[in-house]
Amino acid sequence: MNILSIYIGYIIDLIIGDPYSFPHPVRFIGKLIKITEDQIRKVAKNDKALKIGGFILWFITVGVTYLVTYLIVKLSSLIPGGFLIANSFLIYTTLATKCLKDEAVKIYELLKTKDIEKARVQVSYIVGRDTTHLDEGEIIRATVETVAENTVDGIIAPMFYAFIGGAPLAMAYKAINTLDSTVGYKNDKYKDLGFASAKIDDIANFIPARISSILMAIGSFILKYNYKDALKISIRDRKNHKSPNCAYPEGAVAGALGIQLGGINIYFGKAVYKPTIGDKHREIEVDDIVKTNKIMYATSITSIVVFTIIFKFLY
Repeated sequence: MNILSIYIGYIIDLIIGDPYSFPHPVRFIGKLIKITEDQIRKVAKNDKALKIGGFILWFITVGVTYLVTYLIVKLSSLIPGGFLIANSFLIYTTLATKCLKDEAVKIYELLKTKDIEKARVQVSYIVGRDTTHLDEGEIIRATVETVAENTVDGIIAPMFYAFIGGAPLAMAYKAINTLDSTVGYKNDKYKDLGFASAKIDDIANFIPARISSILMAIGSFILKYNYKDALKISIRDRKNHKSPNCAYPEGAVAGALGIQLGGINIYFGKAVYKPTIGDKHREIEVDDIVKTNKIMYATSITSIVVFTIIFKFLY
């Protein structure tokens, strides 16, 4: 029944994505984080207290998210078909395949019309770096890197946890990921409060990021891209990122397309150099956004099939 729920949730995500008017659970998670953060900051007056408060913030956010999701699924199972409906719907909200594609396509279409100013604004919605002065190539690179990285965060990881523990565990992962994207920064404001969230997000993505090398290579093979380099670069350049996880999916895309990612980015007014990922067989071009979307879709299909096989074999 749980596997059926995952397939239903996946199909719903492919069809409707995340409508802007939809009261997405992540919004409620975000509000819980903000309320809890405000209360912690009222009592935590030094760095040590803020670091401890960060662990409390993590436990409250993830704990409440898991418990509420579990109760919804459990209570829904008391009525005929209730479990399937609730579990499927909640799993659907943890996936972001169509949403990622749609956001990338908006940037692609603006670049095709040479509207660099609007493309800079649009890409700022999906990246944490300063996009004010990005040129066309840098906008493309930022988009490709984001779609590649979020193939793990928005598809492989939540699907992985859904197979293990259904909607409650998939939603708990989503809370972990939301915490990282909300407070997991190394700036002055969050270096202590966000310490726990950043580190635990790295742990939660450890396995999904590494298996992404194989899954994305299979996806590249299906698309007749360079699947051998996808796997090779993913492994070779796995340490070329400040994150212990992000270089795996970025390397897979860079290898599959024969492009180079990484370089200098601006975060909160500071230039941050990221080691390059991939070999520069050619210059990056706007159509690489579409190709990266195709890799993401092929990987999502590969993931659900491979996870199903593994789950059936183990259980």
